[in-house]
Amino acid sequence: MASTKTKKGIILINLGSPDSTNVSDLRKYLDEFLMDERVIDKPWLMRALLVKGIIVPFRAPKSAEAYKQIWTEEGSPLIVFTKKLQHALQARVDEPVEIAMRYGNPTAEEAYAALEKRSPEINEVIILPLYPHYAMSSYETAVEHMKKVYKQKKYPFTISFVSPFYKNDAYLNALAASIRPSLEKKYDHILFSYHGVPARHIRKSDVTGCHCLQSDTCCETESPAHAFCYRHQVRTTTRLVCEQLKISPDKYSISFQSRLGKGWLEPFTDIRLEEMPGEGIKNLLILCPAFVSDCLETLEEIAMRGKEIFMKAGGESFKMIPCLNTNALWVDAVEQMVNGEMTSD
Repeated sequence: MASTKTKKGIILINLGSPDSTNVSDLRKYLDEFLMDERVIDKPWLMRALLVKGIIVPFRAPKSAEAYKQIWTEEGSPLIVFTKKLQHALQARVDEPVEIAMRYGNPTAEEAYAALEKRSPEINEVIILPLYPHYAMSSYETAVEHMKKVYKQKKYPFTISFVSPFYKNDAYLNALAASIRPSLEKKYDHILFSYHGVPARHIRKSDVTGCHCLQSDTCCETESPAHAFCYRHQVRTTTRLVCEQLKISPDKYSISFQSRLGKGWLEPFTDIRLEEMPGEGIKNLLILCPAFVSDCLETLEEIAMRGKEIFMKAGGESFKMIPCLNTNALWVDAVEQMVNGEMTSD
């Protein structure tokens, strides 16, 4: 009699990275990234004119130079850290673990194929988007892309997704543990810098159509919209981890980085870094909890350019707390999540 035992596979999906620091690879990567309708939510023709005609030609050379500042012998830090997380998780679970990138390589197709090759009898794949918080341009696009490829290829297994884990206890424990050692030394303030999104994305994701960004207290007023609200979720992560660490509300704040255009969530990280020394905040701790793997936005934008802004404005010390990367408690959290907790179809 044939066995009906479930044979699972696991895919960790992250944002992605160019294949190299060559301008041609940056053009290819930025084109794929910015032509995503969930990143720049304009009609296709308008998006194409904007991305292919203006943004990519202008940004590709600058992005190539930025990537050169952080590139390692092993390659892109984001890819390197995601692979290390894959290996750390694989050492703990029996199921095969693969990685995919929403943009660039390895692709979703390659991840699905690798699982089939490693385990031909696989009949269920658990996919963990490596984004703690729900946003159109991160979690949602990763999920929809994996679903699209799955439907096109008609794979013989089922797929399910781990939900955003912004208030998962194991994740919060790992994040708190990564911060705790830095609190033992003198600091004036801790800044939680999250990746920015346009305010219109928050409104578009509002399932009630009438809650998000409608009042000063919308993020604190219970609503079904919160399951899809990036702003509420980053505030929740920040509050819960600071409560765990017993950091008083006057010692921390939230800002948003990496904006592209007008109408994005505020306050902006670069502006706050310039203002803080004048407010008496001379010794700053900063971290980027929207990312679980260090990447261009953490290593170059914050640890390099952000530090320069802060110090030029009169800051005395600036410490960037690394992303979770392969922190043992973070690997614990990932293991718990892919073992069936918090999954959805």
